[in-house]
Amino acid sequence: VDWIEAVVLALVQGLTEFLPISSSAHLILVPRFLGWADQGLAFDVAVHLGTLIAVLIYFRLEISVIVRAWLGSLRGDRTDENNARLCWALLLSAVPVGLAGLLFHEFIENTLRLPLVIALATGIFGVLLGLADRRGGAGRS
Repeated sequence: VDWIEAVVLALVQGLTEFLPISSSAHLILVPRFLGWADQGLAFDVAVHLGTLIAVLIYFRLEISVIVRAWLGSLRGDRTDENNARLCWALLLSAVPVGLAGLLFHEFIENTLRLPLVIALATGIFGVLLGLADRRGGAGRS
């Protein structure tokens, strides 16, 4: 990946991460449409890590409150139990995701990154979201 491709893909990642579209899919489809080589899963992880670092910096004050509550809960302090439980939930939820990444790395790298798989999954979930939106909005006024 040359530096121009890296900058373009980092911008794509940053701009699409918080939209209700798949930033990961865009990291695969944009190079495909521009005729670039696949940058690989390691690059995708690196730009996602960059986004995570930016989010951690932006929310550092809120995160510090949650982490302090969690550390307090380890010492038996129950003054901020909601934030302590939130931290525990976040930590525990990372375990299955990490295990899935380790166990299915080859499948993710070789199958889930195929443009056809991405296009099909995007279309299927788009239809499902459209149906859910139509059905869920039927009873609202």
